[in-house]
Amino acid sequence: MYSLLLPSIFLVASCHALVSTRELVPHAIQLQSRVSPKEATLRRRALNPATVPLADFFLGTDLQWFGNISVGTPPQNVSVVFDTGSSTLEFASTMCGSSCDSQVKFDYTKSSTFVDKKTTSSITFSTGVGVDPVVGSNYRLSLRAAQDTVTVGGLVATKVAINLITSQTKKFSIDPFSGIQGMSAQAQGFFASLINQGLPSLFTLYVTPNAIGGAELMIGGIDKSKFNGTLKYASLPNPGSSTWSLTSPSISVNGKTTSLLRQSRDIIFDSGTSNILFSTDTTEAIYALISPKIKAHAAQPGTYGIACSLIPTLPAVIDLGFVDENGKPFNLTIPSSELSVGPFADSTSTCQTLINAFDGLELVGGSVLKHYYSVWDVGSQRMGFAAV
Repeated sequence: MYSLLLPSIFLVASCHALVSTRELVPHAIQLQSRVSPKEATLRRRALNPATVPLADFFLGTDLQWFGNISVGTPPQNVSVVFDTGSSTLEFASTMCGSSCDSQVKFDYTKSSTFVDKKTTSSITFSTGVGVDPVVGSNYRLSLRAAQDTVTVGGLVATKVAINLITSQTKKFSIDPFSGIQGMSAQAQGFFASLINQGLPSLFTLYVTPNAIGGAELMIGGIDKSKFNGTLKYASLPNPGSSTWSLTSPSISVNGKTTSLLRQSRDIIFDSGTSNILFSTDTTEAIYALISPKIKAHAAQPGTYGIACSLIPTLPAVIDLGFVDENGKPFNLTIPSSELSVGPFADSTSTCQTLINAFDGLELVGGSVLKHYYSVWDVGSQRMGFAAV
């Protein structure tokens, strides 16, 4: 959000007594302030919303949606995941060796606005690109801090903090995109710069299944043609946090629930994650209401599966309950079609199911988001959803 301070002109006159034999006659002076029309000022300052088309990284299931930004002067295209589960911008660069050979690398030597900050760091992710659980530090990036101009959807932000990837673990080698643009609940980087220039402080995601296509990110606006009905908004439970999460009072499966699933929990919404992570007890409580034949898959700790031949016979409608700004309950529904994310590589007759066990983390990703048009309102610290 931003506010406008409209100047008014105030003159203060003080009268001093003059020693004179003549009588002084007072004169009234009328003053009028000049105030710019508010609408005209808003039009002058505001930036128009911009849209970025998104491609779907699809390997039997929808894994990630990514689009292009431009970095440097002259601009170089860099493809990134717009990730609501992280805060910073990092992408492959010519500083990276062979571990980045699968991605297009940004050449910092060709940018006249590039500034090397000459500090290094690393980042380890709790969720990865695919549907397999993260084990240890298998999703880890080594980074070098820098600064440059970043353009998104034709909107230009200067002196933006960036991180050049100097090495990465093998898990990133399958990525068709070069990096990650964090879109956390506290505006940072290019988004903060654009908000300071007058862009409304929200963005929306339309991440459609691969078969439908047309996915897009809109920064600074809402495309009402992309959804049906009205948006339901819910407030973030921890305003000021960088995490996009909502409090869920209950979860139900095929219309049924349990005392465990009726416990209140904060669920993180992460556009950079493919499926769902819940604690082990919650994961197994959900699966128990779908089929007792869904079992842990020992070869990949944290995953579960069932015979692929049984998938079409299983109703598996998962309703995540929330409460909107007006105190009214609503559900985000995951249909049965999301239950399987494909066969395990080591057992092709067994299909992996969509929820992975990860104690200490309650998180949903693409398997939920692709069924809704979502609004990520940084300024009002809320999220909105409408069915597509």
